[in-house]
Amino acid sequence: MSTSTTASVSTHILDTSIGRPAEGVVVRLTARSGREADWQALGGSATDADGRCKDLPALPEGTTHVRLDFAVEPYFENKQADAQQDAPANRDSGPGVFFPEVAITFAVMPGEHYHVPLLLNPFGYSVYRGS
Repeated sequence: MSTSTTASVSTHILDTSIGRPAEGVVVRLTARSGREADWQALGGSATDADGRCKDLPALPEGTTHVRLDFAVEPYFENKQADAQQDAPANRDSGPGVFFPEVAITFAVMPGEHYHVPLLLNPFGYSVYRGS
């Protein structure tokens, strides 16, 4: 929850390759207070069955930049393993994921809420400021 002196952040992930939420993706939240400041790890969460992180840590007062790090490779590896179990003859020897991690960095202002959805597939992603 944002206050007049802090911002707040939420996110969700949609796996566009299947048109469903991406469950079980680990998301880490870091923040800094100014372009030259060091990043401070705040903690993280994992997406639920709706692809949402409902328990990301609060941002400290003075935060100006936020980074969300999404560990997407394990999600796609698990999805690929499930698919291979159903159809072992269709195994692909190449890498299953082109982007093993997605890092989104954005600026924030006190008193604002920032919802940052990630649209994801094994070979691309898109992100935007939602509502």
